[in-house]
Amino acid sequence: MESTATLLRLDKVSYRIDNKIILDNINFELQPSEFKLITGPSGCGKSTLLKIVASLLSPTNGSIFFENKDYLTLSPEEYRQQVSYCTQTPMLFGETVYDNLKFPYFLRKLPVDDKKLVHDLDYFCLPESIMKKGINELSGGEKQRISLIRNLQFMPKILLLDEITSALDENNKTKVNDIIHHYVKDQNLAVLWVTHDQNEIKHADDVISLSSHNDA
Repeated sequence: MESTATLLRLDKVSYRIDNKIILDNINFELQPSEFKLITGPSGCGKSTLLKIVASLLSPTNGSIFFENKDYLTLSPEEYRQQVSYCTQTPMLFGETVYDNLKFPYFLRKLPVDDKKLVHDLDYFCLPESIMKKGINELSGGEKQRISLIRNLQFMPKILLLDEITSALDENNKTKVNDIIHHYVKDQNLAVLWVTHDQNEIKHADDVISLSSHNDA
């Protein structure tokens, strides 16, 4: 890793629903260019932890710091432009692939960079013609790659991935893994990835292992 500046720090983060403890006393840091994985049995709170980091859920207790600032002091828009979240089932909208790829530009009130979109599609092994396709015409692997392209249009500092390769075949898994590792290495992207895949675990810088009575 090229830099040791802490991007993200969780300090004694817990989450409860009524009296049920989902996460208890979670502590960790994430640095630029760090590839950190979250593993553990089903129901131990892995996806909940990602949603908390993504600012989609609020912790019951504890603090979260982004670049040494309490993330609650940042606007949701500012934070989510720097911390991007990809779900296991890609969340595509509108009618076409192009509707999804132009959305990050729309949010920032910027003209769409079609040349960059074509370049990124090619990098993700997708043809330019796919921009005209309806989202319901896409395979699972295509949907996941379109979701990643959309989330990486304006490079975030942190990418949160929730078992994004679990439904993909080995060929598409390899493509997605290679692309993510490229961004980690060349763009200083920090990745926090929920996975059960042993091949992904093998290449991680660090692994957070949650249990049903977690304390990480």
